Amino acid sequence: MSMKTNLSGRLRNTSLPANNGLMPLFEAVVNSIHSIEELSNDMSTGSISVEIVRSSQGSLDLKKAGQVEKIVGFKITDTGVGFNDLNMKSFETLDTDHKADKGCRGVGRLLWLKAFKRVNVQSVYQSGDTLFSRAFTFNINLGINDIVNSSENISERKTTVELQDFSETYRVAAPKTLDSISKSLLEHCLWYFVREGGAPAIVVKDGADKILLDELYDEYMHDSAQTEEVEVYGESFSITHIKFRASSAKSHALSFCATNRLVKEEALNNKIPGLYGSIADKNGGFVYSCYVSSPYLDEKVRSERTGFNIEENAEGLFEDKEISLKKIREVIYPKIKAHLQESLKANIDAGKERVEKFVAEKAPRYRPIISRISEDDLIVDSSISDKDLDIHLHKQLAKLERSILEKGHNILVPLQGESSPEYYARVRAYLEDVSDMKKSDLADYLCHRRVIIDLLEDALKQDSDGKYVTEDIIHELIMPMRKDSNDIFPESCNLWLLDENLAFHDYLASDKTINAMPISQSSDTKEPDILALNVYDNPILTSEGDALPLASIVVVEIKRPMRNDARAGEDKDPIEQALGYLKRVRDGKAQTPSGRPIPNSTDIPGYCYIVCDLTESVQKRCDLFNLTISSDRMGYFGYNSNYKAYIEVISFDKLIDSAKKRNKAFFDKLGLPTT
Repeated sequence: MSMKTNLSGRLRNTSLPANNGLMPLFEAVVNSIHSIEELSNDMSTGSISVEIVRSSQGSLDLKKAGQVEKIVGFKITDTGVGFNDLNMKSFETLDTDHKADKGCRGVGRLLWLKAFKRVNVQSVYQSGDTLFSRAFTFNINLGINDIVNSSENISERKTTVELQDFSETYRVAAPKTLDSISKSLLEHCLWYFVREGGAPAIVVKDGADKILLDELYDEYMHDSAQTEEVEVYGESFSITHIKFRASSAKSHALSFCATNRLVKEEALNNKIPGLYGSIADKNGGFVYSCYVSSPYLDEKVRSERTGFNIEENAEGLFEDKEISLKKIREVIYPKIKAHLQESLKANIDAGKERVEKFVAEKAPRYRPIISRISEDDLIVDSSISDKDLDIHLHKQLAKLERSILEKGHNILVPLQGESSPEYYARVRAYLEDVSDMKKSDLADYLCHRRVIIDLLEDALKQDSDGKYVTEDIIHELIMPMRKDSNDIFPESCNLWLLDENLAFHDYLASDKTINAMPISQSSDTKEPDILALNVYDNPILTSEGDALPLASIVVVEIKRPMRNDARAGEDKDPIEQALGYLKRVRDGKAQTPSGRPIPNSTDIPGYCYIVCDLTESVQKRCDLFNLTISSDRMGYFGYNSNYKAYIEVISFDKLIDSAKKRNKAFFDKLGLPTT
């Protein structure tokens, strides 16, 4: 046949994604609907039967076995007009214009051969007062072949199309059960059921089991469909609102249709504020679907009907003129929102309550900017996790920050024609935005402090085996180990747990060897837990003579909770250990991080903090160093003139208690409880 010449090439150029393996079946059923329409406008006079053909039906009790035999094909039978001479000629012609008014592109038969190796057709049609039969085979190698025409012993008009030898590529990805195939077919052909006049009777059979699509449609439908018209850049679009019963397996969806077929479906969850999970109206719960059709979509649909030749987003010169999928959605989404307004109210209220509770109890950093976030962006799924909600709110915060940054670049430049009152009002509005953002940053910082205190408190508890964590865990909470101030951001350090003044330093090292620190020329390989240098007045470091040291050194030693083996010697006494580190840095000719010498470096004042539990052995070492116990009896302090160093031994209990007290007023303002 003439069709054979270009068939292989056309098939190579015809796209059919692997997950669209049932599309050839859908095309065959739609062809049957059109065939019935061609015969009569009364759909009730026609019928379509779809039989699922399996490899060995009946060989197993499939329901008990919990599996189904693989599908090898489908048999579609209809009572339409059939393959009369005109339709046969059209079938033999690729890209035919026949039935173009019904959206037919002449490519449905190509999809048959993309997923099936051959197609057998048997058709009984009427010409004049006589019934004729026509049978033929269709495959990629021979095209249309084995044509047999007859007019003998024919009793009824019907056409059967058998799609045979289902390709494994498509078969494994396709729905496999009678129920799932029937639902997929209904969804694809839903337009024919919704439209005026309806669809012919369609039954799907799987052995002895069958499903009538009319009954499935009635079972699915929650309410009658409603239609409205919208316009996008002069093109008319029809929107059909459909409510499915909540018991259906569907999810809220936006479906783009062309040529009376479903082409592209998108999830609507979280695209419309409040449209997630189950929604309900006076008749109960339902799942919403919006079907969009248009002559424009008919024109732009790809030949294989798996997508559209429409840009996702038109940009540049044509942004306000060219129709894009994004622009279509922008017009349709408000219509969906208005249609579902009453049904969405409960979800919207629950989402707002979820945000309010999360901000009040766990994320007060967002409180100052909540009033500046759009109402739609504050509507979330009430079941959203804390993590996802935090991410969502942070995105809104980032948008506000970007907006403020953009305004800030131009805020001090009056606009052309802008009056003084207008200018001052614009500046005041900008400053209010900045103020709220800074409040948010402060709240975030204080929340961080609250979490660190909680983590430290938990870390000091015994585990199920009665053991305590090692000092490394506590060390990491105060400052990351094996890092210095050149490696990390200041926010990574929690030295405020010890002393707020420790935030101010010129160099800070954690678990680094002394010889690796740029502040000392010492070759010693000892590793202080934390060591900091603070230079007070850099410009006069070149002074000579008996000038006082212009710097101070802080040493912090951290010990494992409840450790009780302190005794004489640097290896066992944390006080001696801290003083030893101080001496090594001094004796190594201390210098600034940039290498400038520090006058009288051996006399640099030292501050030694020892963080540990006040066990019996630790208390004895404190007494030997003549330290004074604090009034709350949770620590020791004193000055050692031999080392020119202030020493403070801080118990873990005091560390946590002091941190809570210093921050309590701020925590209370944010609604963060302290115990």
